[in-house]
Amino acid sequence: MAELKRTLGVWGAANVSIGAIIGTGIFVLIGVASGLAGPAVILSFVIAGIVVFLTALSAAELTSFIHEAGGSYIFTTKAFGQFFGFIVGWMQSFDYIVGASAVSIGFAAYFTYFVGIPASTGNLVVIGSILPLILTLVNLRGVKEAAGANNVLVAFKIIALVIFIAIGGYFIFSHGDYANYQPFLPTGLSGVLSGAAIIFFAYVGVNTVTTMAEEVKDPARTLPKAILIAMVICTALYIGVSAVAVGLVNWKVLAPSGAPIEAALVVATSNFLVIKYVAISALFATTSVVLSSIFGGSRMLFAMARQKVIPERFARISGNGVPAATVIISGIVMSLIVIVSRADLNSLASIFNFGTLLTYSFINLSVIELRRAAAATPRPFRVPGYPVTPVLGVVSCILLSFYLNVNALIAAGAWIGIGILLYAIRENRLPPRPPGPVVPDAQGPEMSPVVAKPI
Repeated sequence: MAELKRTLGVWGAANVSIGAIIGTGIFVLIGVASGLAGPAVILSFVIAGIVVFLTALSAAELTSFIHEAGGSYIFTTKAFGQFFGFIVGWMQSFDYIVGASAVSIGFAAYFTYFVGIPASTGNLVVIGSILPLILTLVNLRGVKEAAGANNVLVAFKIIALVIFIAIGGYFIFSHGDYANYQPFLPTGLSGVLSGAAIIFFAYVGVNTVTTMAEEVKDPARTLPKAILIAMVICTALYIGVSAVAVGLVNWKVLAPSGAPIEAALVVATSNFLVIKYVAISALFATTSVVLSSIFGGSRMLFAMARQKVIPERFARISGNGVPAATVIISGIVMSLIVIVSRADLNSLASIFNFGTLLTYSFINLSVIELRRAAAATPRPFRVPGYPVTPVLGVVSCILLSFYLNVNALIAAGAWIGIGILLYAIRENRLPPRPPGPVVPDAQGPEMSPVVAKPI
């Protein structure tokens, strides 16, 4: 079996997830979500954060004893067998690619704003399609080099968000003007949940580092810590930013803004350097998300190829230890989606969210099933409040999916249908496999068959 190089420690792994989480969601979609929820977009961030945190706990347990590259694909395969594993892997690979395409459009919107050129569809398409190709080249240099670039980008954007919270929060408290928070629920609970369904996009990425389990040192301990560190940092920043943004600017003004964070910041300060630093940090943020998404998407495809559910040629590793073929495919398809979608950010975000809610449901279900089927396997980390926590994770994902755009559901359903068709064709060409799921034994991540109901 081809092996990847273990180069990431706790903070390097956490930064992969932080890099994948903080991006277009907070820098661009906070305006869209404010238009749906009003000042209660703060609650939208809290609700979306709770949904993701429940799944993050389940992912932390799974990564503490499953150390193969592939993340949710591997978890589901071990719990429920190759078919359901394929569906999750197929959808998650698509999500990484579609999500990165959406973020590339967010990058393009901020880039046009920053350099002062028209944010026309043509400009957004050109800029948004070039970014994934450049970052594909960075990924091909090796995971250590790509992770180093990601660490720098993560540091820049965290500093920017902290500056925004500090300056904006001080301005609100010092002036004592809280008028923009009233009325707090102008669109009711439905608006809050619709906002949460969109804001969910802002949290997605916490699971990215699980796809790189074979490139993490001491994964049994490192991965759970990295996942929880990333989730705590990002949730705290998101709630702080949303509370300050809607306090500085009326939600009706914030909603249509193409650069809502900067639009809010100019109310609190006229310092040119601070404003431009926060503006350019949006470019850093979106760049790191695309970089991390290429990490995740390429490793998901690599894992599926290694399990022979897609052609094995995609499981080859280059001389510098990266799955070059899947990295190249991920980057090129991201670029093509930007072009074909004509830079339609909202539609891509909704499609991405459905696939991720499906994937997160299976992560929670996998914890439940593997607690039964692999009860004797040691777990350095266990989900607190089991089984209530993963059950709530599944239920919350299902409920949130009802607030997504109908067109997104149709597009995602069509993609799943295509995947099932390709899987059936592939299965007919392969020798039969033993039925039932596979779980890791206590000695390591090798695949070990167990007696189970055939799929």
